Amino acid sequence: MKELQYLNKYFVKYKFHFLLGIIMTIASQIFSLYTPKLISKSFMIIEDFHKNNASSEIVKNELIHNILWILVTTLIAGVLRFLMRQTLIVMSRHVEFDLKNEVFKHYEILDQNFYKSNRTGDLMNRISEDVARVRQYVGPAVMYSINTFISFTVVIIYMYNVSPLLTLYTILPLPILAFIIFKLSQEINKRSTIFQQYLSKVSSFTQEIFSGIRIVKAYALENQYQNNIEDLAKESKSKSMSLARVQSLFGPLMLALIGTSNLIVIYFGGMMYINGTIKSIGTIAEFILYVNMLTWPVASIGWVSSLVQEAEASQKRINEFLKIEPEIKNKTTEKTNIQGEIEFKNVTFTYDDTEITALQNISFTVKKGETLAILGKTGSGKSSIISLITRMYDIKEGAITIDGKKIDEVNLYDLRNSIGIVPQDAFLFSDSIKNNIKFGKETATDNEVINAAKKAVVHNNIIHFKNQYETILGERGITLSGGQKQRVSIARAIIKNPEILLFDDCLSAVDTETEEQILNNLLDISKNKTTIIVCHRVSSAKNADKIIIIDEGQIIQEGTHNQLVNKKGYYAELYLKQLSEKELN
Repeated sequence: MKELQYLNKYFVKYKFHFLLGIIMTIASQIFSLYTPKLISKSFMIIEDFHKNNASSEIVKNELIHNILWILVTTLIAGVLRFLMRQTLIVMSRHVEFDLKNEVFKHYEILDQNFYKSNRTGDLMNRISEDVARVRQYVGPAVMYSINTFISFTVVIIYMYNVSPLLTLYTILPLPILAFIIFKLSQEINKRSTIFQQYLSKVSSFTQEIFSGIRIVKAYALENQYQNNIEDLAKESKSKSMSLARVQSLFGPLMLALIGTSNLIVIYFGGMMYINGTIKSIGTIAEFILYVNMLTWPVASIGWVSSLVQEAEASQKRINEFLKIEPEIKNKTTEKTNIQGEIEFKNVTFTYDDTEITALQNISFTVKKGETLAILGKTGSGKSSIISLITRMYDIKEGAITIDGKKIDEVNLYDLRNSIGIVPQDAFLFSDSIKNNIKFGKETATDNEVINAAKKAVVHNNIIHFKNQYETILGERGITLSGGQKQRVSIARAIIKNPEILLFDDCLSAVDTETEEQILNNLLDISKNKTTIIVCHRVSSAKNADKIIIIDEGQIIQEGTHNQLVNKKGYYAELYLKQLSEKELN
């Protein structure tokens, strides 16, 4: 129960529901106890009739009176039980809602290193399957635990007041029951944890295959992956069956012990009636009803114990993530007004997970309103610069400043709100094209969306779709071509109208003519904005105020287009190569 203590704050938050549920449970149990008493009383009336030759009319009236009271109290108990479920089960749904939001919010603040080391399917499983199992604890498990505890307490008190000795005989099987529950609960906890781990593996595997289904089909690997998922599903099934076998022991054992208690009541109660220790056969009937009233609470102990152990295993998996502290933290809540000047001072950056040094002693300055182009071979460290500006990672050597202030001292949310980024891998949501563009500015009007699309030179493509801007894209924007996805991403950055624009090789899938149009539009858009363009083409860099060439994480050349073209080195060679290719085409 250690891991489940994390949920105590929710019981405090919803204390009204919780306390009202307890009150309803107590009240329903009290009204339920009228039935055994009234039946016992009815037996006594019948016995008195035979012993004392009482009037049959009086007996009949009293029996009718008792039957009516049984109906009334049973009805009241049923209504109270319904209200109990309405309060406690509704509370569990509130907790499920809060916990899912808490997990999701925590996922949002975790950094890139976390997502590199954890698979999407596993993260999905924890926020769905694991939270659902925890809800079962907060709702049904807690409700039936309270119900069982109150039932036992109230019923045994009533039984003790009727006959202490017969009560002792009746509860003799309970220590055996407690020991069995303890041992089986341990085994359920262990097997439930293993099953959840395999469930996450299945989720991760299927999510990955669905995302890359085009590659699987292109390489005709359907049968191979079908075999892989079958093997994984068989393992998951084996763990599930192993858990189910242990869980299935509870019900029969509980009912067997209840049946034993009934036999004990009949035998010892009968002997006590013969010996005169109890004066009415109605007491035995009353005790049998009490024992049967405990049948479901006792039988539910196994089920509840199983729910608790499964929830414990799931909450442990959730807590593992909730305890992870993000490496990237917002150190200030003070609002920062971003102008856009960026400076790198002797920055060296190494990725923690791979220990690859991406940047070595990098220094440059981009003033507000200037455009910087960064060129270099694949893997030279260009995209790492973009990641550091958006603070996806923090540096350990050197300094990065924004408007003269260290980047980690700038309000993180103000920094990112002031940036419009077009990543190398254009990611679009499974939503309409319009909403994907409006992702940069949710309050944008239709005219603003169209203007942004025109500047990104994608408007003419969009209007040829059947539903135009309302066209719903497939997952990751699969409906569009690579170039169209890049241009929609550019429109999304443009519509935001940020102080800083970052383009990370976002024109690689665009033809040279369209590229030229977009770049000409960007010249107008980027006025008074700090713009950084990561690219492989000289055509994308030639209009920049400053160009730097990076190789193996180091700046090997820097200057303007005219300066670098007339200087021997990487840029001049690239220019001549791309110029000759253009002439050939």
